[in-house]
Amino acid sequence: MTEPLLRVLHARGERITVGALPWVAPVYRAMAPVAEVIELPFAHGGLQWSARRAIAQQVRGRFQRAIVCPNSFKSALLPFWAGIAQRVGYHGEARYGLLTRRLNNPDPHARPPMVDWYGALADSALPVDAQPRMQVAEQACQQAMAAQGLQVKGYFVLVPGAEYGPAKRWPAAHFAALAQQLINQHQWPVLLLGSAKDAPLCAEIASTVNAALPGTCHDLAGRTQLEEAIALVAKARAMVSNDSGLMHVAAALGVPQVAIFGSSSPLHTPPLSPLAQVVWLKNDAHYQPPLDCAPCFARQCPLGHTRCLRDVTVEMVLERLGA
Repeated sequence: MTEPLLRVLHARGERITVGALPWVAPVYRAMAPVAEVIELPFAHGGLQWSARRAIAQQVRGRFQRAIVCPNSFKSALLPFWAGIAQRVGYHGEARYGLLTRRLNNPDPHARPPMVDWYGALADSALPVDAQPRMQVAEQACQQAMAAQGLQVKGYFVLVPGAEYGPAKRWPAAHFAALAQQLINQHQWPVLLLGSAKDAPLCAEIASTVNAALPGTCHDLAGRTQLEEAIALVAKARAMVSNDSGLMHVAAALGVPQVAIFGSSSPLHTPPLSPLAQVVWLKNDAHYQPPLDCAPCFARQCPLGHTRCLRDVTVEMVLERLGA
């Protein structure tokens, strides 16, 4: 979602260094406008004053401007301590003094498109083509596929997880049924990708599929580095996922995909690609009764029924895949 912003800055002649947590650093390394990535060894939660001060001291004098994309107070500390003259970001968590230029947050209930949200930090118009872009070295793709015994465009990728919570996850039984149909129709294997947190979910799906079609579903959740996962997505025939990080990776790589939305909204975080199809029952005029509760942006379904995901059928997904 930040790549179009970085492309604008690069087009203006700026050399871009990105400070990123280790789990997302590979994504930025696959973006052409980025010259350097500094991995930030910060754990989730807590201010971690000493670690931030240490890195601030290391980069002091290197940069003229910092664009702070997160809204948190702690994310603005490092540029402030590093003495970077221009520090731009949203008002966020009352960051008076930490930022030299603060943009007002739009109505938080409006949930504007995230690409536009980040793009405003450039103080310049986004490119006409605002689709995020990534690139992966061919050698990395070939190595990742060889390790799994795969051929280019000869497999499907399914991403059943979503870090935010269950209200963004299509049911495991639906993913398993989809995998079986894809395998039966195309005689190609299916890969399950995700983090270690997704391992139990993916193991359940793989067990179901392989019980019916032995050896056809490869469960790689928690077993690949992010660089490998990105390389495998890049050469897939197509990908099906929830609203998740790998959804945006597939869009940036130009891979055909279907993205399933439940509690979140494709008006806020869409997969920006002409090859992306979205399933969201909220905007399906034929779905009855209407989903007045969506999008709720909740981690767990407040009403306990999760109709927004449960009622998305395998046939709906296959139709959008053209499979």
